[in-house]
Amino acid sequence: MARSWMSVLWLAVLVTMSAIGARAQDVVIVGGQGRTCNDDPACINRLHPDIPMAARARPGQTIVLHTRNASDFDLDPASTYVDPRADGPAVSTVHPLTGPVYIEGAEAGDVLAVTLLDIEPGPFGYTSLSSIGFISDQFDETLRLLWRLNRTEAVSDDLPGVRIPNNSFPGVVTVLPGRAQLDEILARETALAAVGGAVFAPEPANATPAQVCGTDAPGAGECLRTIPPREHGGNLDIRYFGVGVTVYLPCYLDGCGLAVGDLHFAQGDGEVSGTAIEMDATVMLTTEVIKDGPALARGPHYAGPARLLDIPSRRFYATTGFPVKQPGEVPPDMAYLDSGRVAPLGNLSKDISLAARNALLEMVEYISRTYGLTRAQSYLVASVAVDLRIGQLVDAPNVGVTAILPLDIFADR
Repeated sequence: MARSWMSVLWLAVLVTMSAIGARAQDVVIVGGQGRTCNDDPACINRLHPDIPMAARARPGQTIVLHTRNASDFDLDPASTYVDPRADGPAVSTVHPLTGPVYIEGAEAGDVLAVTLLDIEPGPFGYTSLSSIGFISDQFDETLRLLWRLNRTEAVSDDLPGVRIPNNSFPGVVTVLPGRAQLDEILARETALAAVGGAVFAPEPANATPAQVCGTDAPGAGECLRTIPPREHGGNLDIRYFGVGVTVYLPCYLDGCGLAVGDLHFAQGDGEVSGTAIEMDATVMLTTEVIKDGPALARGPHYAGPARLLDIPSRRFYATTGFPVKQPGEVPPDMAYLDSGRVAPLGNLSKDISLAARNALLEMVEYISRTYGLTRAQSYLVASVAVDLRIGQLVDAPNVGVTAILPLDIFADR
């Protein structure tokens, strides 16, 4: 049986479709069957080139995806269903994604542009103190908040007087990796794990689809986890991926294999506890296939209206932090490092500096290519106008940094 709130969400989707002028024959509906991801033929929690496509869509069609929260929990406090993972979420179920969707006309080497049209939140969300949090070593207790959600705000009985504005976005937007990309990722993450780096290795337990990624399946030891982001997209956790944004993804397979999930009602830059306001949601989007697009060698690009960068508050208060420590202390994320070990690695574990360097290199190349400036000029433009912001700090091994360019600085172009 599908979740009880699905019919309510579907009614809201019909209203939104009417508002944006989407005709029924131009809409592809994906996901929403069964109580858990394992019951839904359009739900996956692993990535592999052999995963079968769950649906097909033409570029320009409206795709409606019914998505599940990051841990696939039943969040309704009135539900009589007892989740067997309620006392300790099985990390091996994270993240359930809706898809993959075959985009007609897309070929390996193309760029897939994905534009978000609408996000309808489910009625409930949760936030928890996670073991993968940025400073989880400072907390011995566990804590999980339940939120009531609507189009405007989130409130929790556990936090009276706190109202969190709606800033909904998908944490995960991805395509399937190709065989060559899969082999490269597995090789570098295996090498990183061998020297003690933080890696979520392939895990067949609770893997979906089981026929490709489960125990005794052909891909049991090579299906990628959906926790870290990579060049194919994935768990980017960039809170600027709201309605109106366009995300550009590299296609490694014909049809690309688009999948979306891990919807957040709201998140601070960094997602420092390891969770945002995690929710079920219905997402509406459309796609465009770009031939001869940018290589996107270091990761996806995105663009959108400047309102997505706004902070929904009239005032703020801030603290600062610096890279200082007590003599003799070794930060947990750096414990594996040794000068002789770092050079051969293709991945470093949660290295924010390298992530920022790659985001900046991509931006310098974008400015130079788009606006006809030299690389040196582009570098100086980036120095005075581009914001480097943290997407997330918790999705091992790859933390995420995004470089943001205000396009209005190019007034005459």
